[in-house]
Amino acid sequence: MRVDLFDFELPEERIALRPAEPRDRARLLEVKPGEALRDLCVRDLPDLLAPGDVLVFNDTKVIPAQLKGLRRRGEAVAQVEATLHMRTAPDRWLAFMRPGKRIAAGDRIHFGHDGNSCFIGQLDATVIEKGEGGEVLLGFDVSGPFLDEALHAVGHIPLPPYIASKRDDDERDLADYQTVYAREEGAVAAPTAGLHFTPELFSALDAAGIERRFVTLHVGAGTFLPVKADDTADHKMHAETGFVPQDVADALNAARARGGRIVAVGTTSLRLLESAAREDGTIDAWSGATDIFITPGYRFRTADALMTNFHLPRSTLFMLVSAFSGLETMRAAYAHAIAGGYRFYSYGDASLLFRADT
Repeated sequence: MRVDLFDFELPEERIALRPAEPRDRARLLEVKPGEALRDLCVRDLPDLLAPGDVLVFNDTKVIPAQLKGLRRRGEAVAQVEATLHMRTAPDRWLAFMRPGKRIAAGDRIHFGHDGNSCFIGQLDATVIEKGEGGEVLLGFDVSGPFLDEALHAVGHIPLPPYIASKRDDDERDLADYQTVYAREEGAVAAPTAGLHFTPELFSALDAAGIERRFVTLHVGAGTFLPVKADDTADHKMHAETGFVPQDVADALNAARARGGRIVAVGTTSLRLLESAAREDGTIDAWSGATDIFITPGYRFRTADALMTNFHLPRSTLFMLVSAFSGLETMRAAYAHAIAGGYRFYSYGDASLLFRADT
């Protein structure tokens, strides 16, 4: 499909720089194909679902994956930045480097140093390979939990570019850019639909008889990359790693068998469920890397509804929601949201989308 079909104009002031307080006070747009849009609040969610429905959350935890450092090549020194996006070994990460033209295979990078201040920790790496678009494979001098500890010492929370271009990360972001149920470290971007949930909302969902299950997909920085191709067929997705436990797969299959609906919280949960689905729609235990790219025409096999934030124009995520509820439905929903003052992107408001009949 033509990528420009997924374009729209978004006023700058619609981009949220901080989340709603409290989180579950964010607005919620209910989108049912063929029906009128409804302006609600995230706290209304228990009333929008039914006993026996199951919410599926991504419990990945954001790590401080934004690194600043110095590249040394002989006597030449240059300031660089890295955004880690996928771990490939205990001591290796794929990363996007800026400026990419300053990086070559064999370079040594000294992280925790921006050229203007002393080291706040020590974390050195070698550029093992250089790919396209500023992507490199970094081999660190430490491994496993020692590398994890070093990242926490020298790294920063990797705020999305549309927030980072307007302000620096701060102490608030350490909590704001993390779901309350995050537990599996490895993401470099938050599963942002989950940011709206609070212990109070979980209690209300429990009282309404709505179940919750957890899967893990470590969100990569590739989620923010623009689609530069003119046609969706020419776009390459970056892989992300994750897993669906056997007990979760069994619980979801049982819920579906007794008539309950599966509600994916976030596009990451949905992409992982679809990666783990059999042809008949049942879900199996699964682990590995997925680069599934969902565009209109895709036949969904798992979720009946999707809770998600409002996404970038021309992005793979807007393509996914258009596949889920219909392109014209989503174009109308986004026009309504923009006109109605909804807040967009990671710290913005939410939508509850129901699947279009196919």
